[in-house]
Amino acid sequence: MIDTSFFADYLAASLRLAVPLAFAALGGLYSERSGVLNIALEGMLLTGAFASAAATFYSNNVWLGVLAATLAGGLVGLLHALLSVSWRVDRLVSGLAINLVAAGLTSFLSRSIFSGGAQKLPGIEAIAIPGLANIPIIGSLLFAQNILVYFLIFLIIFTNYLLFYTHPGLTLRAVGEYPHAADTAGVSVQLVRYFSVILSGCLSGLGGAYLTLVQVKFFAEGMSAGKGFIAIAALIFGKWHPIGTTLACLLFGATEALQLRIQALGVNIPYQFLVMLPYAIALLALVGLAGKSSPPSALGLPYFKEKSE
Repeated sequence: MIDTSFFADYLAASLRLAVPLAFAALGGLYSERSGVLNIALEGMLLTGAFASAAATFYSNNVWLGVLAATLAGGLVGLLHALLSVSWRVDRLVSGLAINLVAAGLTSFLSRSIFSGGAQKLPGIEAIAIPGLANIPIIGSLLFAQNILVYFLIFLIIFTNYLLFYTHPGLTLRAVGEYPHAADTAGVSVQLVRYFSVILSGCLSGLGGAYLTLVQVKFFAEGMSAGKGFIAIAALIFGKWHPIGTTLACLLFGATEALQLRIQALGVNIPYQFLVMLPYAIALLALVGLAGKSSPPSALGLPYFKEKSE
């Protein structure tokens, strides 16, 4: 007989681990649907995590921490847009530079602010929906969550509707697929891409805030731990579709939760193999285990007014 409490706890852990991935992946979705390759998600996540921790530490207000994470992520997105859209720096170079700077800067500042140690922070509390929260298994999973999870659910639905059923969504996809045609139709390719990349940073920053204020309630150096790169893998695995991308994030979250529980059970498997499990799944996704993924046609290509390259 399956232990329902263990199963419910496993599902809750899977969701909890998938949430920051989903925020970053949906952010990356907006950026890459507009044609801007964004491997800076890791740096955006880490910056958001640090900004939320620092703002919460000084103000003792988690909502100021969430706001700070959103703004900090947006500023990193603005930097990536400036480098890649306006100055036409190679997207890979820009993204890697942002990741390296974010890792070094947050480590330096955290040692200055938190005196080199982890400072316990107030967290965002769950909000139980009366009646629905008492449903076995799915009640605590879906209806006793914090406001960031509820916002994520709304964001997934909204993104799917926006991209495929509205004129702004069509414009965004056109810029990522056929920027020259969009420009000919009077759309500002540069403006759309700036907005999309900045939004990508804001959403990734929210993922970082979730890491700090919900998962662990403190900031640690390098705490994003490759989650931004896994979010990119989820984006590819989900074929740049909001629903598919979210399901891929849930798969990676479930994989990470599984390896943590296998370690806790004391199974005689070297822990190094278990730790690498989520990254191995991400690698399999990147090499095309889920089938061929076709990115937006203009993804990673700079756009010039006279011609597209």
